[in-house]
Amino acid sequence: MTRFVIGPDVALHLARQVAVIAADHQLVAPTLLRSHVLSLLYQAVRRGDVTQADADRQLDYLRGLRIRLLGDRVLQRAAWRLAEQLGWEDTFDAEYVALTRLQADAFVTLDAGLAMAVQGLVTIAEPRDLLARTAEPNAAEA
Repeated sequence: MTRFVIGPDVALHLARQVAVIAADHQLVAPTLLRSHVLSLLYQAVRRGDVTQADADRQLDYLRGLRIRLLGDRVLQRAAWRLAEQLGWEDTFDAEYVALTRLQADAFVTLDAGLAMAVQGLVTIAEPRDLLARTAEPNAAEA
C-alpha cells in the first residue's frame, strides 16, 4: 500500500474529475484539509467560477472520499519546526509536508512552487499517480 498526502488543490482536482483512487493507495491529510477545501470552494462560488450546485457536488465527493485526517500534537510540532526551517510565514503548507515526512510515502500537490520548495525533503507525486488504472489490452490480444 502506498500512502499519499494530498493538499486542498489536489482534493479539488480529484473532486472535479470524480476520480477513482486506486484500491492499493491510502490518502492522508491534516485535519485542516476540510477547512481549506471549504474556503477554496466558497471563494470560487463568490468569484463566479463555479455554481453552488457544483461546489456542493465537489464537497459531497470529498466527504465520501476514503481519506484519513490527522492533526495530533506530534504533527503540529513537526509542522512548526519545518515552517521555521524553511522560513515560511505560516504553518499551513508545513502541515502537509510534515505529515508526509511522518506518515506517508509521497506528497501530491499541483503547486509547482511548493513542490520545488520541499524537493529533497519529501517525495513529490502527481495526481495521476493516485488513480485506479484501467485494464490495458494485452498486446497478444491486439
